[in-house]
Amino acid sequence: MAFRTGNPALTSKTFTDVARTGDSMTIQGTVNKTFLLLLLALASAYWVWSRFYANGLEPAQLAQSVEAVYPWLIGGSLGGLVVAIVTVFKKSWAMVTGPIYALLEGLVLGGLSAIFEAQYPGIVFQAVGLTFGTLGCLLLAYTSRMIQPSENFKLGIVAATGGIFLIYLATFILGFFGIEIPYIHGNGLIGIGFSVFVVIIAALNLVLDFDFIENGARHGAPKYMEWYAAFGLIVTLIWLYIEILRLLAKIRSRD
Repeated sequence: MAFRTGNPALTSKTFTDVARTGDSMTIQGTVNKTFLLLLLALASAYWVWSRFYANGLEPAQLAQSVEAVYPWLIGGSLGGLVVAIVTVFKKSWAMVTGPIYALLEGLVLGGLSAIFEAQYPGIVFQAVGLTFGTLGCLLLAYTSRMIQPSENFKLGIVAATGGIFLIYLATFILGFFGIEIPYIHGNGLIGIGFSVFVVIIAALNLVLDFDFIENGARHGAPKYMEWYAAFGLIVTLIWLYIEILRLLAKIRSRD
């Protein structure tokens, strides 16, 4: 059976190219470890959030707050990227690198959330609610077999995810030359439509991750893959939350 997922942490060979020694992974074990990684991410996010709001909410104070959290935001982004790459190539290290990744990405989430919340009060609560609501609905739909991803469905989501990645990569590179890709990052109808599309693709990646993990447990992947699978789910959840936050900000900025 072919395994497909748009999540870069969970590729077609994730569960087939690992040594099978000792106990096997289980779905419940993966759920427990995912919950632990979420708690770690939330803890570091709250720490950065607290630093942001410690300075007050006046315009001059907000500028100081952004300066205070900016190093943590950048450091968390770069550090998280490095740890994620290491984890992908050294899956057996996920018991250590997974929690480190969660803590680093929590710094990013805390900084971004605080900045957006200062601009659009209430937006973080909405984004968190929509993220976990989406997770719950898709998990229910998957476990009840309302959604059964076919190979063509999986291939389509993988292709769409790759296309989004290329657009974001192009945006990042062109930004060094002062060039912006028009429309898609603005708050116009095209920009909002693009964000809606990205949110949908990010959400559907959760379905592929559920399917991927279920197949891994069924095929007797080694126990440490629970940590790696949990890491993969966290990658998708963080992406989904950030995209929902961006979508809500675009909509709120039109008011």
